[in-house]
Amino acid sequence: MQSRMQNPAFVLPGAMQPIQDIFKAVHSGGVDGQTLELVHLRVSQINGCSACVDAGAKTARKAGVSDERLATVAAWREAPYFTEPERAALALAEAATRLADRPDPVNDEVWDRAATYFDEKQLAAIVMMIGVTNLFNRLNATTRQIAGAWG
Repeated sequence: MQSRMQNPAFVLPGAMQPIQDIFKAVHSGGVDGQTLELVHLRVSQINGCSACVDAGAKTARKAGVSDERLATVAAWREAPYFTEPERAALALAEAATRLADRPDPVNDEVWDRAATYFDEKQLAAIVMMIGVTNLFNRLNATTRQIAGAWG
């Protein structure tokens, strides 16, 4: 496989810095870093973005996510390695990523469950992580960015 072009966020002047600023804001939202990395990884898995799955697994490992959790995040509902708050964040991540799969993609049950574990600032951080990950997934998948090419 070969990339079609460089990631568009690197091609357009001034595009990457605002995205990096969003990541910085997300990490200041009071959500545990491992939870954010699991959300990033799960969204990237759903979207089939190999570059983000690869980078996300590496970043999650650096944040302290165990190999068991990395290996089973795609099956988080059945795996015993996740806390209830992480499960709520992962359910929110899946629902907000699969918007076209059902008429009420982020239903009250999913939202209310997440809201029992996270305050408004933390929910904002999770939702922003979901959004920025989906952005990167779409940029990378469209332009066929190669897993591991970013180091």
